[in-house]
Amino acid sequence: MDRYLTTREVAERYRTAESTVRYWRHVGYGPKGVKVGRRVLYSETEIARFEQKLAEQGPSRDDWTLGA
Repeated sequence: MDRYLTTREVAERYRTAESTVRYWRHVGYGPKGVKVGRRVLYSETEIARFEQKLAEQGPSRDDWTLGA
């Protein structure tokens, strides 16, 4: 059975704020969440899918200019 992470756990995983994870969900970016009551949970399978998609895309242009 799949383990589910809270918004806080996802934010910690990506070293970002919970509000950023909520924003990602609002704009359709990031792992897909499932609403359970008042909470949004993210399956580990969905997180792995999102990370695989990121790996396939490679670094974004913004990543190249951060050191400049």
